[in-house]
Amino acid sequence: MTGFPSASDSAPIVARNVHLALGKAPARVAILHGVDLTVELGQTVALLGASGSGKSSLMAVLAGLERPSDGEVRVTGLDFATLDEDALAVARRGRIGIVLQAFHLLPTMTALENVAVPLELAGEPDAFERARAELDAVGLATRIGHYPAQLSGGEQQRVAIARALVARPALLFADEPTGNLDTATGAAIMDLLFARAADAGTTMLVITHDPALAARCGRVVELADGRIVADTSRT
Repeated sequence: MTGFPSASDSAPIVARNVHLALGKAPARVAILHGVDLTVELGQTVALLGASGSGKSSLMAVLAGLERPSDGEVRVTGLDFATLDEDALAVARRGRIGIVLQAFHLLPTMTALENVAVPLELAGEPDAFERARAELDAVGLATRIGHYPAQLSGGEQQRVAIARALVARPALLFADEPTGNLDTATGAAIMDLLFARAADAGTTMLVITHDPALAARCGRVVELADGRIVADTSRT
């Protein structure tokens, strides 16, 4: 791709000439090579690519989990490339939700407590009431007092979805969200994820190697060797 993406003022993601390299010389490894990407408000975008293509690394940069080695990253109007770690943590809070393959629930907290955590960190006074409502919305009203070890994989991912969306973030990143689930459970989880993101009015990026899952999104951005090699929108 050539040139920078055009962006409206409301675009929640604008990435320009983004490079990412990790490690120190002589073992330094270049992962992203001049990525340009604009995501408009309300889009559902798949980042599609094989293992090692750079899709998860790009997600990490866009979510403020990795700092780009070079380039511009503007997320919900903030310049992520210039923020320090503490400022990035604050910037993510309430703006970005993340659902990962491995669930990453806190094992010593109940489902209700796990979902309430981001609201409590933000100082919201009604954290547990909102967490309870979100768990009800993902079909876990009767499981709110259970710990992660007492829940199935599908149930744990439902808790993770509830936690990611309870603060109604502007952006949701889902990185291989069905990777640890069987086919039937994974399909049900994706139905739920798309429905809840739409209900929340959240712009969503789904990181996947599965073309069938990518096809459910309104736009498919394909990566290979740390570069965008295709960008297709469904009509």
